[in-house]
Amino acid sequence: MVSIGWQEMGDMSALKSRDDFVREVGRVYPDNSKAQTSTSAGMAYRFVREMKIGDSVVTYDPTERKYLVGTIRGDYRHDSKQSDGPNVRDVDWRGQVYRDSLSVSARNSLGAIATLFLLSPDVANEIERVATSSGPDLQPSSSGAEDTEEVQQVEDIYRDIQNKGAEFIKDRLIRLSWDEMQELVAGLLRAMGYKTRVSPPGSDRGKDIVASPDGFGFESPRIVVEVKHRPNNSMGAQEIRSFLGGRHREDKGLYVSSGGFTKEARYEADRATIPLMLMDLDDLVKTVLDYYERMDADSRRLIPLKRLYWPA
Repeated sequence: MVSIGWQEMGDMSALKSRDDFVREVGRVYPDNSKAQTSTSAGMAYRFVREMKIGDSVVTYDPTERKYLVGTIRGDYRHDSKQSDGPNVRDVDWRGQVYRDSLSVSARNSLGAIATLFLLSPDVANEIERVATSSGPDLQPSSSGAEDTEEVQQVEDIYRDIQNKGAEFIKDRLIRLSWDEMQELVAGLLRAMGYKTRVSPPGSDRGKDIVASPDGFGFESPRIVVEVKHRPNNSMGAQEIRSFLGGRHREDKGLYVSSGGFTKEARYEADRATIPLMLMDLDDLVKTVLDYYERMDADSRRLIPLKRLYWPA
C-alpha cells in the first residue's frame, strides 16, 4: 500500500470536490495559513479523488536509496489501524529502481518537498524503463561525465535557490516598519563592531543612527546613518545633498534606502566631500547575510533566517 497522513481529517470518503477538501482542511487545521490549507487540500484531493486504479505510483526508500514502483489496485480507503498514515491506497509492487541508476535530471526532479506530486512524463518513462529492463539487484553506477553533469546541475540549482532566497529576504525587509528597519541597520552596525546611538522618533536633523567605537561619536570613525524606508520610492540628488549638508568634515556617511537611488543621487554621492556609502535593498541583504551570525538576538528576530547546508 501507499498512504498519507492528515489523520485528524478522519475518513475523507464523503468529500467530493476540491472545495470540499479546502473547507475541511480549514476546519480541522484552523491555524494553517491560506497557502498551507490550499496545498494540503490539493494533495488530499489528488490522493482520494484523482488517483485511479491502474495508475503507476512511485515511493522512495531512503535507507537503501531506491524507488519502489507499483500499480494502484484499490480505491481510497481509511484504515484507522495505520496511525501514521490512515489514508490508504492498495498497491501491487512490481519493481525497484536505485536512485543512482537514474539520470541526473531525473534525480533532481524527484527531490520535491511535497508529500504527493505528479512526475513529468519524461521522468515517469525513465523510471518505468529502468524498472522493467533491469533486475532488482541492479547496483548503482556512474561515470565521470555523469559526475560532472551532476555537479553542474547541483550548482545551478544552488544558485537558483540563492537568488530566490535573496528575493524572499527582500520581501520580509519590505514588510518591516520604519522603526524596525532603523533597528535592523543599527544591529547590523553593532555586528560590525560599532556601538550605536539611535535617534528617537521626530526631527533627527538628517541622522537616524550614529555609530562609533565609543558609542558617543567622540572616537573616529564616526558614522552618521540616514535610513529611508520607502519601497518603490528612489532617493534623488536633493535628498543626498540635504544629508551631506549637516555633516562634519571628519564624518563618514551611510545612507540606507529600501527604495533605491536615482542615477543622479549616486553621482552626488560620488562627488561628496566626505566618504559616503549608498546602501539599497540588494546591498542590505548581502550585508545582513555577511554579518547575520554576529547580530544580536533582537536584531535577528526582525529578520529570522535559517541556515542551509549544501554539497560543496
